Amino acid sequence: MTAELNITHDPARRSWIDTACVPGADFPLQNLPFGVFSTADQSTARIGVAIGDQVLDLGSAAASGLLPSGGAEAARAECLNPLMAAGPEVWSALRARLSELLGADSNAARNTRDLVRRHLVRMKDVTMHLPARVGGYTDFYASIHHATNVGALFRPDQPLLPNYKWVPIGYHGRTSTLVPSGTPVRRPKGQVKPPASSAPAYGPTRSLDYELELAAYIGVGNPSGSTLSVADARRSLFGVSLLNDWSARDVQAWEYQPLGPFLAKNFATSLSAWVVTFDALAPFRTPAYRRPAEDPTPLPHLLDPADQAEGGLEVTLEVGLVTPAMRRDGLSAHRLSSGSFSSMYWTFAQMAAHHASNGCELRPGDVLGSGTVSGPDRSSQGCLLELTRRGAEPVLLPNGESRAFLEDGDEIILRGHAERPGFVRIGLGECRGTVLPALP
Repeated sequence: MTAELNITHDPARRSWIDTACVPGADFPLQNLPFGVFSTADQSTARIGVAIGDQVLDLGSAAASGLLPSGGAEAARAECLNPLMAAGPEVWSALRARLSELLGADSNAARNTRDLVRRHLVRMKDVTMHLPARVGGYTDFYASIHHATNVGALFRPDQPLLPNYKWVPIGYHGRTSTLVPSGTPVRRPKGQVKPPASSAPAYGPTRSLDYELELAAYIGVGNPSGSTLSVADARRSLFGVSLLNDWSARDVQAWEYQPLGPFLAKNFATSLSAWVVTFDALAPFRTPAYRRPAEDPTPLPHLLDPADQAEGGLEVTLEVGLVTPAMRRDGLSAHRLSSGSFSSMYWTFAQMAAHHASNGCELRPGDVLGSGTVSGPDRSSQGCLLELTRRGAEPVLLPNGESRAFLEDGDEIILRGHAERPGFVRIGLGECRGTVLPALP
C-alpha cells in the first residue's frame, strides 16, 4: 500500500470521547468526516465534524483559536465549498489538528479538552443539511457488472455498447433536486408506454427504484478550458458520501432513447450528511479493477500507474428496506444487497479526468456519482431493476411481502463502511429516503 498514512490513521489511537471508541462505530478518531448542520437554538448552517455521537462545531472552534490558520477561515463558512477549494495541504493540516484535539493520547487534547467540550453538540440534537452548494452534478455508469446486467435486460445480444470499456459513461443530473438524507421522496409522474399500448400515457410511475452509489466531491477543480490529468484529479477529490439515484424505470424505458436519462432520474437524488475524506480512506485504497487481458487499455489521458495501483476503494455498501407493514410490526430493515466499491470498472480519478478532458470546468463542491454499485453475483446488485429482473422476479421479504419495485411508504436505507485488517473500521453513516404518494 502506497497511499500516504500518518498518525491520524494509527489504529492504536483512541479519542477521549467514549462513543467514538465503541467497536464498529461509524465515526471513530480515524474518520473525522465533515458535514453541515444547524440546531434548534441556532438555525444558521455551520460546518461540523462527526466524532462518536457528537458533532464538533468548527466555526465556534475556529473562533476560539483552536484550528490552524489555513483551515480556520474556511471552517467559519456555512457550507464546505471554501474548505474544498482550499486544497489538500489545508485539508491534511486541519485533519491532523482535529485528530490532535480529539485524541486521548495528545498533550493538546489534555490541555484543551474543557475548551473543546464547549464546541460539541449531541448528534441527536442537530439537523443535517447538504454538505456543499452543488453547482454541477454528473452521474456515471462505472460498474461493469451493473452495465452488463442492465444491458442484458434491454439488449440481450449486446449488453455492453462498444464505447463502455473506452470511456467513462455519464450524464448531467439536476442539482435542484439533490436532497439530504431523511428527506421524503415524492413518487414522480411521467410518460409511460406499456408494450401493448399504441400510445403513451401520463401518470405516476409504477416502477420506482433506488440506485446504490457513492458520490465524490470535487475539491480544487480546474479552470474552464483546462484539463485534469488522472494524477491531478486524484489530488482534486475531497471526499465521498452515499448517494441514492432514485429512478422511474418505466419512464426511463420510454424516454431514454436517443439522448439518455431525463425525467426518470431528475426528480430526486439523496445524499448522505457526512463527507468522508480521501485522507481518511487512505488505508482502504485498493488496486483499480483488474481488466481482463482482452479488454482495451485506457487511452493515455485516462491511465496513471499510481491510480491503477490504488485508485479503487475497499468500501462495503449495503441497501436496506423497511415497508409500512414492517414499520408497523417493529421489524428492522431487511438487507436487499451488499457489495464492494472495489468492483467498479472506472476509478473516481478517471471519471474526473474524463469529465475535464474537453476543457469542462469542475468547481469545488461539484458531485460525481459513481453509478449503481453492483458486484458479480445477485446478492451484490445495487438496484431493484437488476435484483428483480425488471420486475419479473420480485424480491421476497421475511414477513411474506414481496417487491418488484418500490411502493408508497417504503423506506430505503443506504449504509457504507471501510474495513481492513490492521486498521480501524470507519463508516459513511446512512442515506435514508421514504416514498410518498404521487400528488393528485
